Amino acid sequence: MDKYEVLRKYFGHSAFRDGQEEVIDNILSGNDCLCVMPTSAGKSLCYQIPALMMNGTAIVVSPLISLMQCQVEGLIENGISAAYINSSLDSAEYFDVCRRASAGELKLIYVAPERLCTERFLKLCKEIEIPLVVIDEAHCVSNWGHDFRPSYLKIAEFLRKLERRPAVAAFTATATDAVKADIKRLLELREPFTLTLGFDRPNLFYEVRKPTSKEVEIVSILKNVSGAIVYCSLRETTEYVCDILVKNGIDAVVYHAGCSAEDRRTTQEDFLHNRIDVIVATNAFGMGIDKSNVSLVVHYNVPKDIESYYQEAGRAGRDGSPARCILLYSKSDIHLLKYRIGNSHDEKDLTKKEQDELRKRDFARLKKMQAYCETSGCLRNEILTYFGERKVKNCGNCGNCVKNVEMADVTVDAQKILSCVFRLKQRGQLENLNTVCSILKGDDDSGYDTLSTYGIMKDVPLKRITEIAEYLVKEGYIELCGKNQSCVLMPKSDEFIKNKGSIIMRFEKAKKRTAKNETCENKELFEELCALRKKTAAELGVPPYVVFSDATLRDMCAILPKNCVEFMLISGVGARKAERYGKDFITVISEYADKIWLNNS
Repeated sequence: MDKYEVLRKYFGHSAFRDGQEEVIDNILSGNDCLCVMPTSAGKSLCYQIPALMMNGTAIVVSPLISLMQCQVEGLIENGISAAYINSSLDSAEYFDVCRRASAGELKLIYVAPERLCTERFLKLCKEIEIPLVVIDEAHCVSNWGHDFRPSYLKIAEFLRKLERRPAVAAFTATATDAVKADIKRLLELREPFTLTLGFDRPNLFYEVRKPTSKEVEIVSILKNVSGAIVYCSLRETTEYVCDILVKNGIDAVVYHAGCSAEDRRTTQEDFLHNRIDVIVATNAFGMGIDKSNVSLVVHYNVPKDIESYYQEAGRAGRDGSPARCILLYSKSDIHLLKYRIGNSHDEKDLTKKEQDELRKRDFARLKKMQAYCETSGCLRNEILTYFGERKVKNCGNCGNCVKNVEMADVTVDAQKILSCVFRLKQRGQLENLNTVCSILKGDDDSGYDTLSTYGIMKDVPLKRITEIAEYLVKEGYIELCGKNQSCVLMPKSDEFIKNKGSIIMRFEKAKKRTAKNETCENKELFEELCALRKKTAAELGVPPYVVFSDATLRDMCAILPKNCVEFMLISGVGARKAERYGKDFITVISEYADKIWLNNS
């Protein structure tokens, strides 16, 4: 199979995202790579696809047990043979992984950096062919990074001990120029192909609030919210905040390094499986959590630097769905951080000059973090500028940029509009924008009442439908052709549907908002699909997002596939998942579509 067939068969996608194909081609050519790609940009596919195409077993160095488990669970669910080696395995389990690897049964092995130079692991490496070594969270190798881990310094030694040096690919979501230079030097990368994608996460809404009472504010934010993480700077604060939330009827659980290993494991599993709504944690939680449908990340305290904030806030909206990142700011947080920096870096193996230099660096980073919290300008631009990018001054999607407008995710409505144009084309008919909008509203009397998209936006004001449709024309998803100004789908619309794109629009704030003004998103069907996903995941013993992400379920709601062929067009549905789940999910979708048709007939 070529890379496109692998992408479709195992991962259910029809096209690569920005940068992915370049990285894959370089790895397949045997080149070292250094890739800085934001969370949700698809870093994992950049090395998983080459691993499937190469002879032998790829080694993936990963910093946390939970991160390895999430990745391996997802690969196995996609029909890919993978395993991990870390301290969670007993001797029998470790031996079984080694046996399978030696027999050529594994395409990827995830391993903790501490294990690399052990005699037992080096012995295994001599028995297998290793075409590729991947270093995930590569910023951990740099003392200038925000997550330095001394064990990462052993990676270069491990590579030198291999009988044949394979291609080496380093990946991270956050790295300044200084950190990138450290990664290249300390991992001994050889003339690496270097890719730095933009740090912008357009689906994330950034906001800084300065409440009189953080306690009142946090309760207000988290009412009726699920899939949320609240970060606090101290263990004591997590306990305090969690207690406040529970007393106010919010399903919250605490997580920090002081909890027992069993409690942490249970809490993490419950959060991944959607059994709890909110987790209140220190930064000990998160790096290893590949939960795709986190809708909200709140920082109760100010983080120590923008790298940490970007990494932690970036755990929201990993599936590309709109998500919020709210930071609660107070000057007392800054005072506490200054105190902690002033009393840090007193390690005996550092000279006084080195200690002073590290404190100076940390104070400079904190100053940038404080500037972010206090700016009246665009918050997104503040983050991008820090990482060396400069965007427009007003992003239209952060708390400072939308004070006089409201932003709305119109992804599902856009999909419905494009679907209507497509269904008309299937009938060999073309209509102008007004007619398309009327069909969607269910107001057209031209004989389109049997069209599957007829009336699917009946609860949306016609003005809103028209605004979204005109936006799709303006942005090149639809072209108006001929004297009748008929709607014709452009290639951009096909990419949007298949690549689970998202569309955020700015609307003038209405003076009053009622239930009738809310966008219809097939919520009933979405909830039915969520229930089926939860039941399926429980039977398999995996988190729900491993079955399908929220974004994939939303695609199902928009496209309403009627058979396996159409089901395979849903972004995130590969051959294995279509075979395993297609029948049950199509049945639920068909029953819903029939019910809607009967109600409208």
